[in-house]
Amino acid sequence: MVGTDEIADRICNVLVARLGANPDSIAEAASLDADLGATSLDMVETIMSLEDEFGIEISDRDAESLQTVGDVMALVRTKLN
Repeated sequence: MVGTDEIADRICNVLVARLGANPDSIAEAASLDADLGATSLDMVETIMSLEDEFGIEISDRDAESLQTVGDVMALVRTKLN
């Protein structure tokens, strides 16, 4: 099983790579669009990257519910358990 800190680090790496986000700006409360500047296309690509990174499937319904970095972390952790 992947440790919680490792999951967070891997998610942060995906967000930095896909969104060009400053690693220092990635906090659980950070809004994906307002704080990190994610567009709808960015989110599609980010979801695909997360699916590849963790070997999970994220439904459109789940993807639409993601508003913050914390939401992403919670969803990935749920899918892995």
